[in-house]
Amino acid sequence: MTNPPLWTAAEAAEATSGTATTDWIANGVSIDTRTIEKGDLFVALKDVRDGHDFVAAALEKGAAAALVSHVPKGVADDAPLLVVPDVLKALEALGRKGRARTRARVVAVTGSVGKTSTKEMLAAMLGDQGRTHASVASYNNHWGVPLTLARMPQDTEYAVIEIGMNHPGEIAPLARMARPHVAMITTVAAAHLEAFDDITGIAVEKASIIDGLEYGGSAILNNDVETAAILQAKALDAKRKDVGFGWHGFDYVLKDVQLHSDTTVVQAEVDGSPLVFKIATAGQHFAMNGLGALAACAELGADLALAAQSLGRWTPFKGRGARETIFLDPVERDLTLELIDDSYNANPTSMAAALDVLAAAEVTHDTGRVRRGRRIAVLGDMMELGSDAKKLHAGLADLDAMEKVDRVHCIGPLMRTLYDTLPEHQRGRWCETSEEMAKVLRSRLDAGDVVLAKGSLSMKLALVVDAIRKMGHPVENA
Repeated sequence: MTNPPLWTAAEAAEATSGTATTDWIANGVSIDTRTIEKGDLFVALKDVRDGHDFVAAALEKGAAAALVSHVPKGVADDAPLLVVPDVLKALEALGRKGRARTRARVVAVTGSVGKTSTKEMLAAMLGDQGRTHASVASYNNHWGVPLTLARMPQDTEYAVIEIGMNHPGEIAPLARMARPHVAMITTVAAAHLEAFDDITGIAVEKASIIDGLEYGGSAILNNDVETAAILQAKALDAKRKDVGFGWHGFDYVLKDVQLHSDTTVVQAEVDGSPLVFKIATAGQHFAMNGLGALAACAELGADLALAAQSLGRWTPFKGRGARETIFLDPVERDLTLELIDDSYNANPTSMAAALDVLAAAEVTHDTGRVRRGRRIAVLGDMMELGSDAKKLHAGLADLDAMEKVDRVHCIGPLMRTLYDTLPEHQRGRWCETSEEMAKVLRSRLDAGDVVLAKGSLSMKLALVVDAIRKMGHPVENA
């Protein structure tokens, strides 16, 4: 049986109150001509650049039509277009219609740390139990959420929507658009403090995801955060079910977490009954988020035991704690180092979690030049921390995990405060930019090392990660 089209011209025109210039059928929705596929509806958003400038290119690449506010230059009058007064508002309307026409069980995820990893956990677990649609990458903002909803096939059984924020008032409208049956808050931590007076304001904003919960829906709340009472009060006021998780969880309780080099083993209790699960990567934060994700699956009606099995096969994505082995010699396979790529983003909480992972990593001795494997951190500035930024950076030196880190290389003016705070034996190299660090770091790494790269996205730690990857040689299977 052939799947129905995602959008017909008539359906899209009705949803957006727009005008279709021709009859067309779209099987996808795209905002980027670099990744557009044949048959997609191209949405000409205005962001850093005006999407209308790329409509002609999109149509040349096989776009089924373009969502525009006017006929762009270089585009024929009879081109397949959907003309609307405002492109973003039209995308929002498509998203609302996409959500309304499906019977999918929907979970929305927010939190200061771990949104994307938890979303991917949920997608993996639910995907093994039904047709699942999820946000791609970190599409969690004012255009990412409606785009995800507009892309949702009508026969979707489970949907996972990530919702983020930078400023007050962003989460509630997106949650109301997604209309989740389950809303999960991974944690509340110091992030985006420049836009809030304190962490209490962040908690209030995160709790506003509950405003979008469907009647009878459930809020999966981290009971370990200092602002847990704010989250719980919001669920109570909204008359929504509160499911608590964490070491102090009411319903899903962590009992023990064992970190191994590449595995996390978790013992928990669910309503007093034991639950044991594994995650194929190390991290206390993965244990916490995994437990909350399992709670979300259960509240959606999925099988908890099968979800736990699926979670055991999940691994982090690139830039989110993914681990890889770098072969330093094309012949000697034992000459390797391990890379932990957590370069996508950073705040004090996620930085502490990543350093815990590094501290638990197993190094290899008696190989390479140094003969002693080392745990090495390459850390970039953490952005948007407000007036306490320098203090929060320097405070990383006091973390217990730092005692097991052999060398710390620092990038950026804020990380200079950490560099100056560290004892002499831990100081590696300080550089102003990742470009500078990428040029000098390779000579400071050796076989047997485990290397963590982490910093805010704007610090471009991906350049350092790429430089480390380029130290490697391809190895053919025997």
